[in-house]
Amino acid sequence: MGLLDTLGMRRTAKQIAGQAGEDAALVYLQRQGLQLVERNFRCKGGEIDLIVRDRDTLVFVEVRKRADARFGGAAASVTSHKQRRLIRAAHFFLQRFRNPPSCRFDIVAFEGERIDWLKNAIEA
Repeated sequence: MGLLDTLGMRRTAKQIAGQAGEDAALVYLQRQGLQLVERNFRCKGGEIDLIVRDRDTLVFVEVRKRADARFGGAAASVTSHKQRRLIRAAHFFLQRFRNPPSCRFDIVAFEGERIDWLKNAIEA
């Protein structure tokens, strides 16, 4: 697809880099045994990059990518405002379940070539 998405619109370099980060995070998590449920879940209240299953637990994953750790690094860039939006989107996603499974919020942070998987990084 190159620089064009499925709608034929140009994507920014930031969007392309974000997609590459999500692709790498998904591969990493799948190698750890997690299974993809949904990508880029969007609702009025927010967006979730990856939703995966870790055995019986549904995991909402925020992916962050930074060139280096300046300004606090990738994980630190998940602000309290972003956390609230993730939680709101997760609540919306969970409405499809009669009996929602156990859940957690993880962050997969890339800083240069380093990857950090922070489990239970956000408390709802």
